[in-house]
Amino acid sequence: MTNTKERAEDTCPLVYQCRLPLSTRTVNHLADLLKRHLKAIRSRWRILPPGRIAVIVLAVLRHDQRLADMAGGNDVSESTVRRWRDELIGLLAAQAPRLDRALKKVARQGGELVLIDGTLIRTRRRTGKADRQNYSGKHRSHGLHFLALTDERGRLIWISAARPGRTHDNTAARHDHILAHLRAAGLGTLADLGFRGLDNDILNPVIVTGYTATRTHKLTPGQKKANRVLAIGRAPVEHGFAHLKNWRILTKLRTDTAHATRLLRALLVLTNLEVNR
Repeated sequence: MTNTKERAEDTCPLVYQCRLPLSTRTVNHLADLLKRHLKAIRSRWRILPPGRIAVIVLAVLRHDQRLADMAGGNDVSESTVRRWRDELIGLLAAQAPRLDRALKKVARQGGELVLIDGTLIRTRRRTGKADRQNYSGKHRSHGLHFLALTDERGRLIWISAARPGRTHDNTAARHDHILAHLRAAGLGTLADLGFRGLDNDILNPVIVTGYTATRTHKLTPGQKKANRVLAIGRAPVEHGFAHLKNWRILTKLRTDTAHATRLLRALLVLTNLEVNR
């Protein structure tokens, strides 16, 4: 028996076309961003033009295409596609707004409140004790927790850093000083029951949550109606999450958790480019 690297006569690499449901504005933005970066670092040559690189990276993010598949279809190496992906994710993440600036922008535009919620991005289950903190008992799966803020129409304005899946919404909000930033910007927010106890100011609350029933105290008709009104007001935040999760790379993250924050913030920028066009 001998080893050979020659292919069988009846096999050949096949390449197919796939539609990318994104606007040319998004592709041009990414290509221009890469052009400016190449000029800044004085890199005069890439094996493919910036526009082609932008399309490849967007295909990886939108369709969760495997790097090896994209590399084979464009006659480059897998490591090259990985380097392009990480490079553009870093450039996009740098454009993501900070929390204080995002809230001040909403206030300048005449907004009175924002919507806040937390969600879980599922990840692969890894071996070892270090991955136990990524298990979410609420969702019964491993993942990373993050908070997001949207305006009243459900447009994403800010995303927090990724944290272990077992992190509670209140814990994440306290770590990011959400309450202090809201008071500084003069804004209120609508939140679900996961944020109860975050704002204990009864006279001038900033974070408004619904009422919860206990074994001894049932909700009154007025409290039930208030919960329904709050749920209607909070509905747009789910639309913001839906737009974000259209990027199929978030279906189940295979990237290192240390890079998840940069990825989420890069997708925030791309999502706003698509939604606000």
